[in-house]
Amino acid sequence: MTILDICRPSTSILDQPMDLCCRIFPCLADPGRRSTTCLKLVLLLVHLIYAGVLFLFDEDLIEKTKKEPWYTALYLLLFFVTLVQYFATSVSNPGYVIEAMKEVNKRNVVQTKTPETSNQPASSKNGSFIISIEGNQTGKNVAGSNGTYWSKLVAELYPPGSAVRTWTCSYCSVEQPPRAKHCHDCDKCILQFDHHCVWLGNCIGQGNHCQFWWYLCEETAVCIWTGFFYISHLKAHITSVWWQDAIMILLLITLAVCLIFLLLLLLFHSYLIVTNQTTYELVRRRRIPYLRAIPERVHPFSKGICRNLHNFCCSLGLERIPTPQEIEEKSRPYTCSDLATCRCC
Repeated sequence: MTILDICRPSTSILDQPMDLCCRIFPCLADPGRRSTTCLKLVLLLVHLIYAGVLFLFDEDLIEKTKKEPWYTALYLLLFFVTLVQYFATSVSNPGYVIEAMKEVNKRNVVQTKTPETSNQPASSKNGSFIISIEGNQTGKNVAGSNGTYWSKLVAELYPPGSAVRTWTCSYCSVEQPPRAKHCHDCDKCILQFDHHCVWLGNCIGQGNHCQFWWYLCEETAVCIWTGFFYISHLKAHITSVWWQDAIMILLLITLAVCLIFLLLLLLFHSYLIVTNQTTYELVRRRRIPYLRAIPERVHPFSKGICRNLHNFCCSLGLERIPTPQEIEEKSRPYTCSDLATCRCC
């Protein structure tokens, strides 16, 4: 028996608790998912600390709760809904390209078996193909005779003469429709990719961008309401217990910084929504082939504020790249008659 053999049992004994945790919680086996889980726990802990310190130190709030329980109940309801929305968004489906591909091919099979049904993909007046993007991604390639149907659909979304290699993902070998992108963190292609959120541990895309925006609204409202409680307490009891005041002032400063960040993020995504853009398209515009030649002040996928909001809320459609004539029309400066006829809407 060597020294190495003697040391092995102790090492395995130390590793047994971690192995047990990895079997019970598979997410802990992956370093990337483990770090995401830790961030989620940190965010949950921060929320609980702010609420706990508030109810622990503010006796006036407790007295007000006894007299007007509905006021505190509304705050706690918003607090709970925000946390639920956070975890729901973190596990939501951002819209995977391969799932859209499977859905389109599945519909093609059904339409082929039904003589009365047309084999052409359904398209709306604005050229957007409406598909379903539900389910879980189970592989990187979709084999079969129906792969050409997806290829035909994607080709119709690009200008004539575009090379197939320009829209084929080099990682997934999947033909991407416009506005889709491969996420290296998730290792999946995402429809209408916006960004990968580290705090959520999930991509933000066509399927969950609306959820993400609502989470930002709720989180901002919780921060404002919590800050109001902290300021009210400090105004009434600023000289009571110095260490309590020091803790609440420190937490309030941190809350103010977070609130500024949340407000800027909320305004930024609201701007993206009304102009039908994504963060990736705005930041990396010069790296996207079909956006390079378009002036920066022109939003090629915008269909007016009202329709943009509708499409954002309903998560509908694979959008085709506008024709040069449509780009020229969008580039035309607004006139008084355009404003009167609500051209921007």
